[in-house]
Amino acid sequence: MKRAFDFSMALIFSFILGFPFFIIFILIKLTSPGPTLYWSKRVGKDNSFFQMPKFRTMSTSTPQVATHLLGNSENYLTPLGKVLRKTSLDEIPQLWSILKGDMSFVGPRPALYNQGDLVKLRTSSNVEKLLPGLTGWAQINGRDEISIPEKVKLDVFYYQNKSFWFDLKILFLTVLRVIFQRDISH
Repeated sequence: MKRAFDFSMALIFSFILGFPFFIIFILIKLTSPGPTLYWSKRVGKDNSFFQMPKFRTMSTSTPQVATHLLGNSENYLTPLGKVLRKTSLDEIPQLWSILKGDMSFVGPRPALYNQGDLVKLRTSSNVEKLLPGLTGWAQINGRDEISIPEKVKLDVFYYQNKSFWFDLKILFLTVLRVIFQRDISH
């Protein structure tokens, strides 16, 4: 049921967001040299790797580390980067990963390939068995402002309590966080 929900909703949102996707694509091309999409190597279900697309919000010279580990991430932002991140519009291309089956709408956010500490903790807690999500319980409870052990505790809570209704709650709370720009990285 979850896969059918993910696929149908991703298809619907792909059509709804097709025009904004096109506009953002053009604006990035006009304001920043380099590719429009950034393909990030991520850790998926069962610790397999997949390529996750996002609209590029950082310069092409940005080191491949989690944003919160950059000294001053604002120095790397493209002219549209701050707006795209603040509104979470940089996440729109991840609908492709949901359609493809690499991601779900709800699950633990996929770790970067080089976040060994996060992957190790998730694996020891069986969280790696979940399909990663566009949003998740840890996302709406602090996102990058919480420690990795706390993030994994929240991922474990989701794993132990996952249900269709819990997913709907997480999606609803995510929309509220985006609208009110709470816990959104800049």
